[in-house]
Amino acid sequence: MDVKRGYKNKMSNGVKKYLTSEGFEKLKKELEYLEKVKRKEISEMLRQAASEGDLSENAGYDAAKDKQGFVERRIRELKEIVAQAEVIEKKENGKVCLGSFVFLSSNEGKEKFQLVGPEEADILNNKISFKSPLGEALLNKRKGDILRVNVPDGKKEYEIEEIK
Repeated sequence: MDVKRGYKNKMSNGVKKYLTSEGFEKLKKELEYLEKVKRKEISEMLRQAASEGDLSENAGYDAAKDKQGFVERRIRELKEIVAQAEVIEKKENGKVCLGSFVFLSSNEGKEKFQLVGPEEADILNNKISFKSPLGEALLNKRKGDILRVNVPDGKKEYEIEEIK
């Protein structure tokens, strides 16, 4: 794994967040959207609800405050991730590393995964964390290697068919 660039600010506690350039850009866009668009929408919702009178029994105001809390927490989380991000460039050395697409076969068929950092992991899109059991087993392996991974039902065996 080659580090392309690092981002640090006062929020960084020294824990690196490894991201693909695609994942880094996606998180930056989400942060920008929340800060520039969603905050304004919620502010308007709060203004509208407050104009309706008594705030102690105003469900619209309570809902808007809840949304505001969620958005502000997500903004803080994204700022921290971006501040601690190290964008990785995949090495072409024949080994599985962060950013690699790995094609596996098992008794259950063929599967394709991309190995990413925990912040990008999305099993519905076949992006698995390098910290997951399968991700840990895949790191630094080569085409043709056999992996045995602990799963809830016991052990599962995979063969690496291709690495891109």
